[in-house]
This record gives sequence, C-alpha cells and structure tokens, in this order.
Amino acid sequence: SIKTYIMEFINRNTIECKKDDKGNIVARYFPQGVCSRMMDIVIDENTHEIKEAKIIGGCPGNAAGISRLVVGLKAEFVIERFAGTTCGPKPTSCPDQFATALKLMINK
Repeated sequence: SIKTYIMEFINRNTIECKKDDKGNIVARYFPQGVCSRMMDIVIDENTHEIKEAKIIGGCPGNAAGISRLVVGLKAEFVIERFAGTTCGPKPTSCPDQFATALKLMINK
C-alpha cells in the first residue's frame, strides 16, 4: 500500500509524496515564484538517486534540459549545484525550486 501525505511549509512550498513498492519516493511539487507550475520527481529512498524528473510549465527547453540532466544523479549533488540559482530579478528559479523539492523529499 502507498502512504500519501501532504506537507505545507512556512514558505508555502507544497509537496505531495508517496512511497512506491520499489523503494522510491514519488513526489509532486508545486513551485513558487517561477514560471513552472509543477514538478514530478522520483528518487530512491535509500540512495537518493533521481530516477525520474519532469517539470511542467515554464521555459520548455530549460524544463526538458533540467529533467534530462538530473536523472541518475544523487539528490544531494543536484541540491548543491542548483540551490540559490536565480532567474532575472526573481529571488528563485526553476533549478532553485527543484533543489527545494529535493530537500523536502530527503528531509521529510
């Protein structure tokens, strides 16, 4: 059986997570302050390897590029590289929001 829970944090980032029968954390993240509307991410619960990533909305090329780039990498590596990235005058970006989603997934 899959447990589902929704966590809402002080900064209003919302993530829905499930654990599947393969030992993965499956998440749907709703980023804030960026053009993308949703991020679907699957990571291995033990190794934190990113198995799947899909960014919905935002710049199509960047969304596809990020999604393809991160598969096979450890969440901690991606967080280190993406966290703090900004987009123009915005204080955040799609990569920064992706890093936030990963942090929430591994620190749940």
